[in-house]
Amino acid sequence: MPNIFDIELVFTLIPKLLKYLPVTLELTAISMVVGLLLGLLLAIIKMKKIPVLYQISVVFISFIRGTPVLVQLYLSYAGIPLVLKYYNYYHETSYNVNSIPSIFYVLLALSLNEAAYSSEIIRAALQSVDKGQIEAAHSLGMTYGQVLRRIILPEAFIVALPTLGNALIGLMKGTSLAFVCSVVEITAQSRILAGNNLRFFESYCSLALIYWAMTIVIEQAIALLEKRLDIDFKSLRKRKGDVILD
Repeated sequence: MPNIFDIELVFTLIPKLLKYLPVTLELTAISMVVGLLLGLLLAIIKMKKIPVLYQISVVFISFIRGTPVLVQLYLSYAGIPLVLKYYNYYHETSYNVNSIPSIFYVLLALSLNEAAYSSEIIRAALQSVDKGQIEAAHSLGMTYGQVLRRIILPEAFIVALPTLGNALIGLMKGTSLAFVCSVVEITAQSRILAGNNLRFFESYCSLALIYWAMTIVIEQAIALLEKRLDIDFKSLRKRKGDVILD
């Protein structure tokens, strides 16, 4: 009987795929950080309903949430060089389009995608903070920036942490599409290895095990972080007065 499925090959391929794990982790970490910062900015703009910026943020979020991330990667990969060529033509510059690393297009697309989705998570978390506590902080002479840094963000982070953890897992899985921009991470490498030995199923099984393991690690890390913070809504309410006076 022919060797239809090679279980030994599945575990043999894992170390070869793990060599490209740093690329996946880099894409995930940078996109998450940038996405959260932009998401916070978008959330504040929507909450404050800043003229012009509010309308732009609504359209941006609607577009990102209404299009597949794969399409956004294509737009980034094909659109940025096109914009740069137009800029060179009309401003008589000579920026080299080919000098832009492929990973930049992936980081841009994933960061903007994460910003659009996390902005709604962050906005909901910010609005969950007790308004009475915010008013009390303002009465003590705190600026909005101080209130945001000392009171709103710490409490909102606790509320948003589980959902942001799920978003991080989704983003990590989304990096598997980076190969469309010629970035070789673990998914792209699995396709390359499968093309060499024609063992596609074994290669994808190895890939699935790696993603599964990373998901478990992230889930456990988020659970541990929640436990370390040791803050629930009851204890949070008891410390509200102390937070304001800090």
